[in-house]
Amino acid sequence: MSSSKITISINSSSKKPPSFARNVSFPITIQASPEETVGHVKRKIQAKIPKFHPSRQRLTLKPTGNTKSPSLADDSKLQDALAGLAPGSSTLELEVKDLGPQLGWKTVFVVEYAGPLLIHPFFYYLPRLFYGTDVTHSDLQWLVFTMIEAHFAKRILETLFVHRFSHGTMPFFNIFKNSGHYHILSGLFLAYDLYRPSFSVSSPYIKNTWRNDPQVLWVCVGLWAFFELSNLLTHLHLRSLRPSGTKKRAIPTGYGFGLVSCPNYLFETLGWGVVCAMTGSWAAYLFTTVGTGQMLLWALKKHAAYKKEFGKAYPRGRKSMIPFLI
Repeated sequence: MSSSKITISINSSSKKPPSFARNVSFPITIQASPEETVGHVKRKIQAKIPKFHPSRQRLTLKPTGNTKSPSLADDSKLQDALAGLAPGSSTLELEVKDLGPQLGWKTVFVVEYAGPLLIHPFFYYLPRLFYGTDVTHSDLQWLVFTMIEAHFAKRILETLFVHRFSHGTMPFFNIFKNSGHYHILSGLFLAYDLYRPSFSVSSPYIKNTWRNDPQVLWVCVGLWAFFELSNLLTHLHLRSLRPSGTKKRAIPTGYGFGLVSCPNYLFETLGWGVVCAMTGSWAAYLFTTVGTGQMLLWALKKHAAYKKEFGKAYPRGRKSMIPFLI
């Protein structure tokens, strides 16, 4: 492939371009070399339309007929797109779509996890405001409150210092949908149910039952802590497989990965299973069921991606999330 410049003609995929680009005459034309990437093209588009940040841009090849073209990855080279054109062609026709305002994934996750972290203390320390009476908390309530706060603090710290994201941003308005799962199910619903008088020290549900036995409760806490630590270890291992600033992946091996592709989801589910067993809370079961269902869908997708990427090199007996089953 020659390193000479190619001409890229970029049209808007929408009949009505975004407001900041309405004075721009499409198609716009830029020059680039075949060795440059789609990410370079996006930055050149921003040079012509300053408010059109690369994170808002979705570039595709100009569709032929009724066939929709897939989005071009930022790290893909222009010479790969030219390969599908007529020999000797030096003009590449692309379409750009405005994805709307974007938020970084780190911001999204911190907002999601901060919800329960802030909501639970209100219900725990201000019971009269929500239940109309004071509550003398049982050991169960105190322990579960501490566990939940520790869990979401861990999630925020992992987001800031451990996780590496393959996608930089997501649409701004999706944050409301994503946050609803955490803020409502594990925030409002779970907090309201766990710290009510029915779980207090004088409640028949707690008094003179195993849920008031310190030894049993601390065994549960130990089991929960084991699953939380296991979840962290799998996250640290996944981080080690992806060098900073890249989207490269390797076959994960070692702790937990010998049985499933996504042991982090497995340990997350088991940790919340302990909370369910300790409390018997309908809200805990609801959040765990919905969360497990979503994680299973993610695990199946990641498992299929691993098998497609690594082929025969990927361990055949490994399941997606649940050992020996799924």
